[in-house]
Amino acid sequence: MEKELIYVDTSAFYALIDRSDKFYKKASALWPFLLEDHITLITSNYVVFETIGLLQNRLGFDAARLWCENILDVLEIRWVDNEKNQLAFELWYNLGQKLLNLVDCISFITMRQDRIKKVFCFKKNFQEQGFEVIPQLE
Repeated sequence: MEKELIYVDTSAFYALIDRSDKFYKKASALWPFLLEDHITLITSNYVVFETIGLLQNRLGFDAARLWCENILDVLEIRWVDNEKNQLAFELWYNLGQKLLNLVDCISFITMRQDRIKKVFCFKKNFQEQGFEVIPQLE
């Protein structure tokens, strides 16, 4: 059986760690199902860096360190090369006025190149780009 590929965004990682986040309950309820053998969780090194920075800035170094120790091992990390970086910058230049950041653009490019259709996140811009967001957003 072929594994299902699911991309994970910073918004989901943050919701898993911060109990005061409005999506914490949804994220923590879904997380065990995403760790099943038939699923491969993927993210980019840009998302990793963004997540570490966000956690350290909002919750402190220990929260960021714990995330690294407990989450990184279950992920496949796609490293951004120069070509992917250029494509993301072009997309950002074209769509940046829609409040997309460069990390989101890297994610869109990565997902398209790797044919990943689903994303674990809490941001509508992935859905607007044609990806299936889990859990579904209201």
